[in-house]
Order: sequence, then C-alpha cells, then structure tokens
Amino acid sequence: MPPYLKEMKKHSLILIAVLSFSCNSKSDRSQAFFPTSSGNLNHVTVVMPKADWDADLGKTVRDQMSVIYEGLPLDEPQYSIDYLNPKAFTGFARQSRNIIWFQKDSIPRFQLAKDQFAQPQIVALITGEDAEVQAFSFEENAQLLRQTLAENERKEKLRRINKSPTTETNLDNRFGIHLTYPSAYKTVQDTTNFVWIQKQIQKGHLNLIAYTLPEGVLEGRFNEKILTIRDSIGKLYVPGRLPGSYLITERAFRPYFFSVSLDGKPGYLTKGTWEVANDFMAGPFVNYMLRDSVKKRWIVVEGFAFAPSVSKREYMFELNTILSTFKEVN
Repeated sequence: MPPYLKEMKKHSLILIAVLSFSCNSKSDRSQAFFPTSSGNLNHVTVVMPKADWDADLGKTVRDQMSVIYEGLPLDEPQYSIDYLNPKAFTGFARQSRNIIWFQKDSIPRFQLAKDQFAQPQIVALITGEDAEVQAFSFEENAQLLRQTLAENERKEKLRRINKSPTTETNLDNRFGIHLTYPSAYKTVQDTTNFVWIQKQIQKGHLNLIAYTLPEGVLEGRFNEKILTIRDSIGKLYVPGRLPGSYLITERAFRPYFFSVSLDGKPGYLTKGTWEVANDFMAGPFVNYMLRDSVKKRWIVVEGFAFAPSVSKREYMFELNTILSTFKEVN
C-alpha cells in the first residue's frame, strides 16, 4: 500500500464523521423545494468517468455493491447498479434515491449526504486525486454505505406500504402483536394459535405466518429446535398441493442463524430455504422467534415466498421489511 494511503487510513474515520455531520445540516436551505426521489427499490446510481467505470475503480464498486443478499436459494446481489456518465448527471438524473458520486479532488474524502437533490435520498460523495485514492476511500467505507442504503430502502418500502395498509386485525386480536403490511395481503387461516396471511403474485404467493410457543421450548440446541419446530408447525398448518405434503425446512442448504431484538424483545433470526415434503416446491424464508418474558412465551413471525423461476430478492425484501415492523400492542 502506498505511504499516502496508509496515512489516509489513520485519519479517514475522523474525516467521515465531520463531513457526514456537516452535510446533514440543512439550516441554510430549510425552505427549499425538494422533488420526490425516483428509482426502483434496491437500485443504486453510480456516477464516474467511463474510463474509471471500465477499469479497477468500477470493478471495486461493482464488487462491493453486489454482495449477496442473504437467505435466497440462488445468489442475487443486494443492489442493482446503474452506471451514469458525469456529463449526464443533471436535472432528473439527480433525483435518484441512491447515488454514489466520484469526483477528482486534491482532498480525499468520503461524505454521506441526505436529501441533497431530492427526498428521500442518500448521496455518497467520494473524492481523491486519482482513481486509486478514491477506490481506497470507497472500500474503507463500503459497509457503512451499504447499511445506510439498506435503511433508506427499508424506509422507502414502508412509505409505499403505508399508502394502502391493511385494516385486518387478526394478529392484534389473536396474539396482541402488530405487523404493517399492504392491503393486498389477506388472512387465509386463523386458528387458536396460528395465523396465515397471503398475497398472490404473478407466479406464486408471498406468505406471513405467526404463532406462539411455551417459554421453555428452545432450551438446549436452539438452532436444531428452531428447525424442528418449523417442520412440526408446517405439518400441522401449512399443507402442500398433494395429499400428505406439507411445509418443512430444506436441510441441504444450511440456514443462517442470528441473535436479534425486535421491539425490545430478544430472540433469533433464521434465514433459509423451505421445501414441501412429498412434493417439489421450494423457496426462501425468514423466521423470527422472539422471547416475551412478561407473558412467558415465544412469539414467532415468519415470511416465506413461493415464486418459481423468477428473482426473489424484491419479494424477500418486502417480507423482511414487513417483519421489521413487529411490535406488541397489548
């Protein structure tokens, strides 16, 4: 690594913090009009000279922004990238919701700005005297950028959901919990301890299920017990198309397990692949098991998608966003 890049690394975090704070201050333009941002969900516009896009700097950006979206049966990138030449970065092009903008400058910096040209919007500005300096600054802060964009996209998805939210109260009435989801989802099963909500899509359906468990069920090897419980619930409540078929966990693709907290409740997040016993159906799922110590129970909320032969990223992004709105209401 060149000496000047080593020196940059020592000071990069300080520079980022100062610039990010300063660019978020909009006191001098509080009365300005900002158009609504545009663009598909999970798309990022990258602005840099074409020569840099075709060289190492462009490859660095593509590699960092195309990390795998976790929990899908086949690898799909977290973000889709739209390249834009700086000469075209004017007018409506500046209204993209997520922008990564590279500029040549004698001062190296990584700057995150909010609502610069439209709202909601995140603009990442990366400067440096050459492409190598810019690539270093970008790589050092790529994880922060991905996290910032992810939260921006989650909020945008919720904004769209809240244009036509459900008026159903099955989850509230049955378990005392709430999820924010679109009115296109309809309850298809509501029993003593199980609620199944479904949305029809062009080639399949998206699903939300919820149930509760006694407090002590996950003692011991929690990861194996989570999968065993999923399979038993599937056998009881989620039948397949054929007689004797039902929802289970695909064991060939090892699920991901994470410790999480939602609405102040600790628990476990599981992402993996479901399949149907005695049939040929499969797809991704995301499952939260949350400890409710007051009522001495586990609350389980899960989303799973059946969308054969098409990309599943946006479907699972929708389900993940819905589940992130979990809260206990009584």
